[in-house]
Amino acid sequence: MSSASTPPSGVQQTAPAPEPPPEKVEPEATPQGSVGPTSAETEVTAFDIAVRAPSEVREMLEKHLELQRYRAVTDLDDAELARLIVLAERNVRNLVGTLGYFSPDIRITREGGVNERPVIVVAVEPGQATTIGPVAMTFAGDIADSPDSDAIAQRTEIERDWRLPTGLRFTQDGWSGAKTQALRQLVARRYPAGRLAGSLADVDAPARSASLTVNLDSGPLYRLGPMQVSGVERYDPVLVPRLARLNQGEVYDQNRLVEAQLRLASSGYFDSAYVFINPEDDPQAVPVQVQVREAKLQKIILGVGVTTDSGPRASVEHTHLRVPGIGWRAVTKLQLEKKSPFAQTEWTSIPDEANWRWGVLARAERINDEELITQAQRLRFGRSQIGDRIDRNIYLQYDRANVQGAGLLGNSAAATGDGSALTANYVWTGRYFDSLPFPSRGYALGVELGAGTTLGQDRQPFTRTVGRWLGIKPLANGRIAMRAEAGAVLAKDTANIPATQLFRTGGDNTVRGYGYRDIGIALANGVIGPGRYLTVGSVEWQRPITLRGRSSEFEHTVFVDAGAVADKPQDLRPSFGVGTGVRWRSPIGPLQIDLAYGLKVKQARLHISVGFVF
Repeated sequence: MSSASTPPSGVQQTAPAPEPPPEKVEPEATPQGSVGPTSAETEVTAFDIAVRAPSEVREMLEKHLELQRYRAVTDLDDAELARLIVLAERNVRNLVGTLGYFSPDIRITREGGVNERPVIVVAVEPGQATTIGPVAMTFAGDIADSPDSDAIAQRTEIERDWRLPTGLRFTQDGWSGAKTQALRQLVARRYPAGRLAGSLADVDAPARSASLTVNLDSGPLYRLGPMQVSGVERYDPVLVPRLARLNQGEVYDQNRLVEAQLRLASSGYFDSAYVFINPEDDPQAVPVQVQVREAKLQKIILGVGVTTDSGPRASVEHTHLRVPGIGWRAVTKLQLEKKSPFAQTEWTSIPDEANWRWGVLARAERINDEELITQAQRLRFGRSQIGDRIDRNIYLQYDRANVQGAGLLGNSAAATGDGSALTANYVWTGRYFDSLPFPSRGYALGVELGAGTTLGQDRQPFTRTVGRWLGIKPLANGRIAMRAEAGAVLAKDTANIPATQLFRTGGDNTVRGYGYRDIGIALANGVIGPGRYLTVGSVEWQRPITLRGRSSEFEHTVFVDAGAVADKPQDLRPSFGVGTGVRWRSPIGPLQIDLAYGLKVKQARLHISVGFVF
């Protein structure tokens, strides 16, 4: 076994050291008498090449064999051709070595008579592949000596995720990829100046074994310093640091910088954002560089669409990002559709240092339930906090619902939801998914707590509580998505609680197989009214659709939905819907197309919606 000195990233072996394949170039025509790249398509060729080897080796040689570039030299004599055949043996051995075969049987011969076109036959028996033997991974720098539990965990993760463990087949691509992955894990957090200090693959060709040595130097631990912002002119200078939420002194984490960049880009205030550090700066307080390009102060968005619940719709939305005098953002929207047209304006302040915003909302809508038509108004004032995983809202809200239509005949105002109320509310939502808007695992929780009083001559106190849960569990083939929701309004039977504080369900994102708000209380004249208790549940199996053996952007689903609304818990009787559908990972979120059958109404309905909803 040779023990000659080898560069840190090289491969030491008994056979000649393998060289990486030539760089891929775009095929191009090679004129007669010239030498072109190995992948070139020649206009005139002096000889043919036939590779006889297992498919993996054959594809490598046909693509990268040096002989390919000499086929355009049409004035080669026999002596020159013989010399090329001799030189080709080393080239073939090096190429086959990159696939982990270091003891191949190579035979290169010329076929064809004196007056026949020469054919150079490259026959290769690769033999047994080299496998990984001992793997020695060492660390230098702060990560090697730090007693910090996070540094120890990071070092453990790098060792655990090493891609070439003992017993696996050795290839040059696998060797390069494993080192690259280990280095990425090193610099992803704490150590942006980390580097690959040395690496060696010591190949014992007769034993068909490769011993690997990798040394990673983390360098010093980096902590974030002051934020340096460029590109802000028209907005408050405190907006960027408050949206970015990167604190001085915290340990460097590339994911945290990416999250800050996404928050800035999705805030609406900026068309683009770029957050980075320079590892050459002081590691004890490395400045955070933020470059942004501001969005226009005002914009108008026109929209058209269609849903199976409400039919076609058109909308216009105006956004002013800095209202003169107060500096708040104002978003005003008008949406026209058959079932529930509305007009709404919402004004919000920029976040404070704790990421809380003040907000005001006003909304007027018309909800058409055929026999019952509800004219509803809502005013809201409060504070909200939108975090990476958790959202919080605290607000006072005024609701007014004026119910009209033929369904009023024979029914009381309390039964149809005619009334007004003032409530204090707290809403908490936590999302713990692996990714959005296309989660493959995780869960989410939501809780709404409200208490208030009806308004008018007969004022009655009431409370309103809603809980929601969504869980996604991966399977060997696809995933299971389970959804549950429950709500309750507690008050005297005579309390005139507005319909917007009560419950109805059914439709695209609740119980499929039923129309929008078709599940409620059956009133005296047969119309459907709102109720004080709600339960909804769903189980859905989502599995990828494969095309040519590969998972595509489409999924197939089968599901069972159930929902019930009543004025007393003991009267809850679920309505079931079953169906199947497809999902598409569209650029704007999941596109859902479902065909569902409502077991109670004995009808099938098509449901189409876009976006991840929780």
